[in-house]
Amino acid sequence: MTIGNNTAPKKERKSSKKGKQVDENAPLLPKTHDEDGGFDEFNGASFTGAVFNLSTTIVGAGIMALPATMKVLGLVLGVAMIIFMAFLTEASIELLLRFSRVSKSSSYGGLMGDAFGKVGKNLLQIAVMINNIGVLIVYMIIIGDVLSGTTADGIHHPGVLEGWFGVHLWNGRTAVLLVATLGIFSPLACLKRLDSLSYTSALSVALAVVFIVITMGITIVKLINGSIMMPRLLPDVTNLASFWNIFTVVPVLVTAYICHYNVHSIDNELEDSTQIKPVVRTSLALCSSVYVMTSVFGFLLFGDSTMDDVLANFNTDLGIPYSSFFNDVIRVSYAAHLMLVFPIVFHPLRLNLDGLLFPSSRPLNQDNFRFASLTIALISVIFLGANFIPSIWDAFQFTGATAAVCIGFIFPASLTLRDRHYIATSKDKMLCVFMIVLAVLSNGVAIYSDAYALIKKNSSPTA
Repeated sequence: MTIGNNTAPKKERKSSKKGKQVDENAPLLPKTHDEDGGFDEFNGASFTGAVFNLSTTIVGAGIMALPATMKVLGLVLGVAMIIFMAFLTEASIELLLRFSRVSKSSSYGGLMGDAFGKVGKNLLQIAVMINNIGVLIVYMIIIGDVLSGTTADGIHHPGVLEGWFGVHLWNGRTAVLLVATLGIFSPLACLKRLDSLSYTSALSVALAVVFIVITMGITIVKLINGSIMMPRLLPDVTNLASFWNIFTVVPVLVTAYICHYNVHSIDNELEDSTQIKPVVRTSLALCSSVYVMTSVFGFLLFGDSTMDDVLANFNTDLGIPYSSFFNDVIRVSYAAHLMLVFPIVFHPLRLNLDGLLFPSSRPLNQDNFRFASLTIALISVIFLGANFIPSIWDAFQFTGATAAVCIGFIFPASLTLRDRHYIATSKDKMLCVFMIVLAVLSNGVAIYSDAYALIKKNSSPTA
């Protein structure tokens, strides 16, 4: 590779700032661009672009489940828990970055490999694959439900396109998802750098803000005309069952900020790696604001009628003029938001699969055939899953929640407790024990509650 006189000093400065060695087998991205022959003209990702990419990684489908947590916890405790989880997530990411600098690892997988060897790296890769495949299938299912409608328990819920144009073959679920896959998901998934998605990420965040602004406006109008009652501020605990019900929201809150699998990728693309901590803090502050406003105004608007997925509440009369119009705007903007989140989550999925299948091969972004083959294979699996397994929710409540808390809390805590380079403080280790306990508790509650609901549902017809 030929490097011009103006390029070399810049690349040298970038390398010295990062102070990292690139692990050729590290799955979670990227070789840094100074060693990657495919990005000679890349001058480093901007701070703003990095913030939008990380924020888009965080804010996905889970945002719509947060208003329901307010119904269980009440506004005061619910908002406090959202903010608390943001601080806990920042702490876990800070641990990852600190140990990455010391071990000179440029990826999450490389860091796990440094601490636990090949087994640790493979566990991380498998966890990211389970989590991200599940998330992306759920995204596609939601997009299909919003645009084409869905039928549950014999009741048909019309989609936006069906409401506008009636029932046609071209706006059926399979046709809509095929067009979205070929026209949106595939082109965006073919971009090799996360920074190339900074504009779509900014638009994705803007669409989430559209949802908040409309919900806020509707809520204020209904507050003025007196049609909204005072919301519950604290949990309503009347018996043991209601007490245990509080813990059912823990998995939602624990997984709300999972973005750890993209932190190293974004860090590797920054010109100055000292920016990564401000990027993380800015993203978490932005996402916390989005989460708090969505939760508060969603719960204020629907009260005890708030559904597990608040988007389902926007399929009824809101009690204001132009209710149908606002319902459609909210649902379409949310579907578009998920479409733009898709490539950000897909990026680390492809890299981890490549790390598992081809650990000794040259960097993925330098092998177009391997890059294209993995992209086509993964998108095909996700497309088929969304079309032929529409009730995938139950399965991925088990696998997705477990993998997510491993990525976000159990693995960072385990790295710290392992403390291979002897840099962890007593405070760090106490925090990590708390993280592991919280993660195991949330997993246990999620699995128990989902299993109990499934058993109760299956046994009810014979009761």
